[in-house]
Amino acid sequence: MKALIADDDRVTRRMLEAALAEWGFSTVAVADGTAAWEVLQAPEAPQFAILDWLMPGLDGLEVCRRARALPTRPPPYLLLLTVRDSRPDIVAGLQGGADDYMTKPFDHAELHARLQTGMRIRQLQEELAAELRRTQEALAHVKQLQGLLPICGYCKKIRDDDNAWQQLEDYISAHSEARFSHGVCPRCWEEHVGPELRRLAPPGEGNG
Repeated sequence: MKALIADDDRVTRRMLEAALAEWGFSTVAVADGTAAWEVLQAPEAPQFAILDWLMPGLDGLEVCRRARALPTRPPPYLLLLTVRDSRPDIVAGLQGGADDYMTKPFDHAELHARLQTGMRIRQLQEELAAELRRTQEALAHVKQLQGLLPICGYCKKIRDDDNAWQQLEDYISAHSEARFSHGVCPRCWEEHVGPELRRLAPPGEGNG
């Protein structure tokens, strides 16, 4: 897992870097909110972010708001770590987009436990996102059967995307989960099968 650490206090950054490295995280550390926002917008953005509230440039709460509005799914897991410890501050931080909130000075064991909880939540988010992608792909696959399909008026074959002609059942089987069994409808029985059977019947049979 990759984590962003954003804090303008160098000692706090070093302590967090050492702790997260011990817990198996790779880290990116920055000293202000503007740099943190740039990191979170990158294509390979960290899955976790530990943000100080009071920083130069953008503050941690504004970074949370912006990160929560990113179109990426799932979003990073955001933890505000700050000296602001009043109940209104905690409420404002969580309502502003943070997933969790801790006050300084932080307890290492508590931080570890909260990050483990965040990892479980992040895993669930990734599983849900993967399931959503699979559902969207399945719907896109079904939608291939919608729209205008070129079909021969004589043999009833369908022209596919490669400009090749396929039997109707072959085309539908390739573009959906449908499978075919074959039978004869009453009209075709009367017009084709019945006369053919009568033609093939030995003399004197099939007339009664």
